[in-house]
Amino acid sequence: MGETVIREVANGVWTFSRPFARYGVIRVGGRSTAIKLKDGGVWVLASTPLDDETRTKINELGNVRYIINPDAVHHLFLPEFKRAYPDAKVIGVADTIARMKDQAVPFDGLWGRDPSDTQYGFEEDIKHCYFSGFRNKDVAFLHVASRSLIEADLLFNLPATEQYSKCSSWIPQAKLKPDSWAHQKVIQGVTIDVEAMKRDARTVASWDFDRIIPCHGDVIERDGNKAWRDAYKFFID
Repeated sequence: MGETVIREVANGVWTFSRPFARYGVIRVGGRSTAIKLKDGGVWVLASTPLDDETRTKINELGNVRYIINPDAVHHLFLPEFKRAYPDAKVIGVADTIARMKDQAVPFDGLWGRDPSDTQYGFEEDIKHCYFSGFRNKDVAFLHVASRSLIEADLLFNLPATEQYSKCSSWIPQAKLKPDSWAHQKVIQGVTIDVEAMKRDARTVASWDFDRIIPCHGDVIERDGNKAWRDAYKFFID
């Protein structure tokens, strides 16, 4: 049995959670998210390996139409997703390109390059907000139907209990909660444009969501908007 935990967190919204240690040391977990769109296509935030279990479940959901690169550093698995789903559009962040070793992955859209009002085709189901003032150039996503916010490095909810739940032995993990002073300081430390962060943090705070699906740490199943406001208090208040 593999290490990936596959779970339907809401109707048509599936998560693929597994161990991941940043820099090989800081155990924060990793997570991909797949969403079945109203038109039958599948949108995938690709942040973990496309192992057999993951691929089988995604194939069950339908035809993958979008492969999402959510910031400049979550790109390791884009090539294998694109090889598996060659007809899918890859939508990502402009700063990703310079960081990728595999330059063969074609991008069909790029936040940070395209006009800010660009529509990529999934907006009827999923809203997006590009954080130009965040060091990793993250994008926040709102799946409207399930009231779920999906993001990579904008918010952590550690420890990563679910992501390490298939490990055979206890592993020490980092702890970082959205309402902690430490989390607020981390966000401030990776801010490169305060005014842009205020604009985008307030945009996300205005969205209607209860759940947060982070790439790192446990899913926040309720009161997600409050958790966001706690983490981004410096920029919202």
